[in-house]
Amino acid sequence: MGIMAYAFLANQVVTNNRPEDEHRFQVKYGSRDGTEHCIWQDPCGLYTTLFLGIDPALGFFVGADPVLHNPTKMFISIEFKQRNAHEILNRGWHSWERERKSNSRAPVEVLVGGRRESFLSYIRFEREALGEGQGHRQLIAERVGLAGMVGVKGSTSHRLIVPHPARLHELAEEFELSEAEVMDLIESAPRLKMAVRGWVAEEHLYREIRGWPDVSDCQRVTVDRGADIKLRFRGHALNVECKNVLRKTNRAGLARVDFQRTRAAKGDPCSRYYSPNEFNIVAACLHAVTESWEFRYVVPERLDPHKKCSGKIASNVKVDSRWQSDGHNVLVEAIAIGCTQ
Repeated sequence: MGIMAYAFLANQVVTNNRPEDEHRFQVKYGSRDGTEHCIWQDPCGLYTTLFLGIDPALGFFVGADPVLHNPTKMFISIEFKQRNAHEILNRGWHSWERERKSNSRAPVEVLVGGRRESFLSYIRFEREALGEGQGHRQLIAERVGLAGMVGVKGSTSHRLIVPHPARLHELAEEFELSEAEVMDLIESAPRLKMAVRGWVAEEHLYREIRGWPDVSDCQRVTVDRGADIKLRFRGHALNVECKNVLRKTNRAGLARVDFQRTRAAKGDPCSRYYSPNEFNIVAACLHAVTESWEFRYVVPERLDPHKKCSGKIASNVKVDSRWQSDGHNVLVEAIAIGCTQ
């Protein structure tokens, strides 16, 4: 395996005005220049990019999401707690949500850590998790902890079952591969699997919505920075935004959505957050929590407003009683809101 490792020293140093139980690593090469630096990803997928801190004295590492940190400024500091270090050392592998200040505008971030003997599994994990949302990043990390490694198929451990030629999908015929070989190709290529997983959530949502009464012209939207599904309901044009929940629920057992864009436009920090008028319905995919392709629905006007950015939706969204499993009722509510605006 080829790797590109952005590696930094992680340690625990008592510092004035910092918590005593804090470990951290500083992202820096050279001077503090205030500019943004690109975190390289191999366009051919041969090299895996790692973005991590290493504690050589205690023999463990902590990895951050290289996609989430691209581009990065130097210096930045990535902190974690003593209890996280204990979990890593005791279990050999651990994943958790990085703690954020209550007023932080940064998106939710999942960190992973392991002892030195877990390093190969860590490389495989980053190959698997490339570009995933933080909920599925943590789900994949937990599966690594259970299995000891990401499920990479060996060439001799799976028999190839070739279907009858009459059953071959047209795409398989075009590729001159069996359907099983196409699926194995997706399994072995992290970027393909990442793209497919995102489309799978939207496909399940599309199939559910198009079966609702009075829904017509239901279509998936493939352009960037737009709603994921558009439809007509009783003559009204509506659109739906699909969001994946985080892996970890809150203390009340409610699923959570980190409802913000990864980055804001320069000079406008509030552009990171969504406005209620950008879509008519929000669908939360619960797969990262339930490992089932199920959804909850809400009109964005029911979500909490952002405390500092007027006209925007708060980023810390709980999938609570305001969300419904019956999206058909939410369509009716969206029409009523549209008629009153």
